Amino acid sequence: MTLPSIRWSPTATTSVVFLAALGICAMRFPVVLSGQVLGDLLTDSAVLGIGVVGMTFVVVAGGIDLSVGGVMAFSAMFVAVAIERWAMSPLLAFLSIAVLATGFGALVGAAIHNLKTPPFILTLAAMFLARGACFALSKSSIPIKHPDYERMANFAVALPGGFKLSLVAALMLTTFVVGGVVLHRTPWGAAVFAVGGDQRSAGMMGLKVGRMTMSIYAMSGFCAALAGIALSLYTGAGYPLAAQGSELDVIAAVVIGGALLSGGYGRMVGSFLGVLIQGLILLYITFDGGLSSWWAKISIGALLFAFIAFQKLAGRWVTREATV
Repeated sequence: MTLPSIRWSPTATTSVVFLAALGICAMRFPVVLSGQVLGDLLTDSAVLGIGVVGMTFVVVAGGIDLSVGGVMAFSAMFVAVAIERWAMSPLLAFLSIAVLATGFGALVGAAIHNLKTPPFILTLAAMFLARGACFALSKSSIPIKHPDYERMANFAVALPGGFKLSLVAALMLTTFVVGGVVLHRTPWGAAVFAVGGDQRSAGMMGLKVGRMTMSIYAMSGFCAALAGIALSLYTGAGYPLAAQGSELDVIAAVVIGGALLSGGYGRMVGSFLGVLIQGLILLYITFDGGLSSWWAKISIGALLFAFIAFQKLAGRWVTREATV
């Protein structure tokens, strides 16, 4: 087995799991394959999916970002406050929070590199900061009633077969495509893999590891802001307790998608499939009607255990192949 095929093997496993999950749902509930349900699946998965794009960069680089959920919630709150209380236009509010969250991510990355502190600890602190900032803006939900904003929230493109592509679903798909190109087809993306593969060797080869760490977490912050914007469009409001625990769902989707937690390996298409697998689990529970929502957590936990075990095996394959 060659090294490229090893890199794709976790993604191939994720693809098999996705097809199996889709097949099980379709056999039990044939309506799952209808255009309307598939369109709803993309819309319902959009917020998680956009956050997963940023987390994929971080995990491939060998890091972790626990601040994603807090930044999502803060972004949605900022948009709501900016539009409803500060009379900003929706586009200006979107641009402002994107810049703010990107800068916040860059500061987190700089702190991780300069303080030589594990990303888990610093991003945990960043999570508390972002979550606290939500309550500083407002302690209650803020509905967004701006007419242009409502038009964006309700916008959808009708496609054949009853399929409707909502704005948030289109934003998720665009983010994945652009993220995939950046990760797999640009020098910056190659540097992300280099940092995750061996940070010390990357530095010895002339790579500016500090700048890369800042840019990677800045990218995560930017994607979290986009996810927060999508969250506000999806719910029509900003809520300080929104997206609680979503950082764990984001990490789970990346791992189920085949990215190695040790860094250096991962595919954007695998992360996309990881998002859809979680969506299909929730879809099955919703259609069944008799299962508790906790079964979604149990199923995702079981998948995580299975993929972590597979990663150990894949890591041994990679090491063996690299030494040949």
